[in-house]
Amino acid sequence: MKRKLLFIAVLGVTAVTAASVVWAQPVLPRITIGAAQARGPQDVAVTLQILFLLTVLTLAPAILILMTPFTRIVIVLSFLRQALGTQQIPPNQVLIGLSLFMTFFLMRPAGELIYKDAWKPYMAGRIGYEEALDRAAKPLRQFMFRQTREKDLALFVRMSKSPRPKSQEDISTLVLVPAFVISELRTAFTMGFLLFVPFLVIDMVVASTLMAMGMLMLPPIMISLPFKILLFILMDGWNLIVRSIMVSFGPG
Repeated sequence: MKRKLLFIAVLGVTAVTAASVVWAQPVLPRITIGAAQARGPQDVAVTLQILFLLTVLTLAPAILILMTPFTRIVIVLSFLRQALGTQQIPPNQVLIGLSLFMTFFLMRPAGELIYKDAWKPYMAGRIGYEEALDRAAKPLRQFMFRQTREKDLALFVRMSKSPRPKSQEDISTLVLVPAFVISELRTAFTMGFLLFVPFLVIDMVVASTLMAMGMLMLPPIMISLPFKILLFILMDGWNLIVRSIMVSFGPG
């Protein structure tokens, strides 16, 4: 293990030296990577904290997707695009960007609580990182509990073979997160189905009209697409969709 770390350190020093020659910088900081024997339990604890922090940063995208409204929002918007039949318009970047900012907007109250109750006291040194994590998890857990069905919670509590909880505090976050996710998927698919209905009616009317006129070789999508876009514009569709998604999460 020490030989591998030493090899990585040599590569790092070599890369810095080569960069200094290429760019002809007069002064560059030296970067070294090494490993030494721990002098006490405190050194080991700090190392484990760093590893834990790196693990959390690695899981940050999953936390953002699975513990926030992002899942429901992006699925509903994807259903909307499919119902309109506009292929890749709006593009994925636009849908994901809109979903992210709507997620930030909806999670702002929870973020403010986390900053006030967990981050500021931790940075001021009044609490430890373990207590800070517990305080930061409370707003997220409260949000997920509001959006999770009891049936889904009961499913994962039963599968985890844990004792029947008497309150929300007795439910582990590892049980809450998958229950929240499948509840969000169910809600998103329900909203997606309701979005499909009016556009499906337009497709059926156009297809029946073309068949009655004997225009069997003309793809119905070419005729129905402009009508669906026109209907969506006249109904102020984006305002209605975004407002419906926001309201679906309830107050607070």
